[in-house]
Amino acid sequence: MSELENIPYITANFPGIQGEIKADPSHFIVEEIPLYEPEGEGEHVYVCLTREGATTNSIRNQLARTFGLREVEIGYAGMKDKYARSTQTFSLQLFNITENEVKERILDSLPVEVKYVKRHKNKLRVGHLLGNKFIIILKTADPSAFNTAIKIKDELLKLSMPNFYGTQRFGIRSDNAVRGKEVLMGKSTRKYWLDNLLLSAYQSALFNIWLAKRIEKGWYNTLLQGDIAKKTDTGGLFEVEDENIERPRFINREITYTGPIYGGKMMRAKGIPGELEQDILNAENIATDQFKKAKLEGTRRPAQIYLSDLSITPHKDGLYFEFTLPKGSYATVLMREFTKSEHEELNED
Repeated sequence: MSELENIPYITANFPGIQGEIKADPSHFIVEEIPLYEPEGEGEHVYVCLTREGATTNSIRNQLARTFGLREVEIGYAGMKDKYARSTQTFSLQLFNITENEVKERILDSLPVEVKYVKRHKNKLRVGHLLGNKFIIILKTADPSAFNTAIKIKDELLKLSMPNFYGTQRFGIRSDNAVRGKEVLMGKSTRKYWLDNLLLSAYQSALFNIWLAKRIEKGWYNTLLQGDIAKKTDTGGLFEVEDENIERPRFINREITYTGPIYGGKMMRAKGIPGELEQDILNAENIATDQFKKAKLEGTRRPAQIYLSDLSITPHKDGLYFEFTLPKGSYATVLMREFTKSEHEELNED
């Protein structure tokens, strides 16, 4: 899995501006964009809160203790980093308690700000969000950083952002993908949740390898016959049978091509793109049947993220970045294009 250490920069023609993105928690602000708003009634209480210096799991554990709940009775849409100012929503399965009482008990027990408390009919689950809004202050004393950053920004707006998985996906020691391959080949940890975590890391690593190969071959901004494309408005998937017919939609960013999250039910590319996907499995000595045996269905992941609202302005501490990303995309993958260095990664799924 050495390819994980060689993820290319799509803006490699520009030098990096270096800098630090977590000089202070207030320098990395992330706010969830909800998939839907709570309706005001139901057995689950949605609590939108802002916190610093705490992980998503630690907040969930504190909420469980405060209300005497089991972990399964508390939901959330995505993980957020400890060293950031994060606004996210949790759902708590609670009966016979008012929304005001919930808010008061949280403020008495947890070092957080509560944005709202409102009931809803269903539990909040991972993925129940549209994306995340980010404000990042890159600490740098380089006087030329702003001009370079604007050039990189213009290139990213033209080319799009490669939708790599961030290195946090692969664990503190960066070995989750290697361990996931071992699980896939039959070496279970005997812990169901850990097996799933490691298998997911391996699937993510294979996607990163695929996207790096696509860039290496000069196919990043090219739609190929046999690609599995995704409609950017509805999310619908379809096979590209004639790239000449679909190319105008690709140029207009109405569609993008997707990469493999390998699994037994994954929609497979054909032609040259399909050969690339199979070559990666061959290099890993992995067969599709092994994903089926591990009960991994698989899916497709967009290869490119079109940035619509990226802005950069000077700041007293360096540079001020503001942008939104869809769920599952990583702010640090975007920031590395500017710094040309690997930061300590953040959980931002």
